[in-house]
Amino acid sequence: MFARIARRYDLANRMLSLGMDLSWRWRLVKRLRQQAPQTVLDLATGSGDVAFAISRNVPEAKEIVGMDFCQPMLDEAIRKQAAASGRRYANIRFAPGDGLALPLPDAAFDAVTISFGLRNMGDRHRSLREMHRVLRPGGRVYVLEFSQSDRWFRPIYLFYLRNILPWFAGILTGDRAAYEYLNETIEAFPGRDALGAEFLAAGFSAVQAEGWTFGIVALHTAVK
Repeated sequence: MFARIARRYDLANRMLSLGMDLSWRWRLVKRLRQQAPQTVLDLATGSGDVAFAISRNVPEAKEIVGMDFCQPMLDEAIRKQAAASGRRYANIRFAPGDGLALPLPDAAFDAVTISFGLRNMGDRHRSLREMHRVLRPGGRVYVLEFSQSDRWFRPIYLFYLRNILPWFAGILTGDRAAYEYLNETIEAFPGRDALGAEFLAAGFSAVQAEGWTFGIVALHTAVK
């Protein structure tokens, strides 16, 4: 499914979120910058937007690995990296990898980021355990994901997800079914408290969560 929409993925993100996805990712990177990590894994990197933002805005990050299991999405990220001038983004390496069995050694990264990807993992607990495994002791995970909106906003949001978003996305990408899937996974995803409990079950501590934009997205952070 992601392979089918890879070429128009960035455009769809901008249009369907009214540009808010850029600010959400920037806020994640701003939080990451406070940690000043030297090594970062950007899991489910997709077309690489977060990896590129980390490279531009976290000067301490000497090594950034952008990993995804969908090769056409990685191809888009690599194409964008190649189009950048000079040595920009030289600290990023894109590689294929399954979030349920990462081809990476234990305790290899200071930080793991994942944006709108945890929702697509076939086994969230296993994926969180893998993130925990590849983090160094004291390392942090940053999970940006859709969440359950504020109660007063929920009827408006559900109407958008179920009716407007699939129709508009079908026009933009030619693949309405992919965005019907998006709607279904958002509605089924746990709220902030329930997801926070899953982090604790995976071995993390100091779990924090904050909702943004009427609660439709949330940033969860936790420590190994």
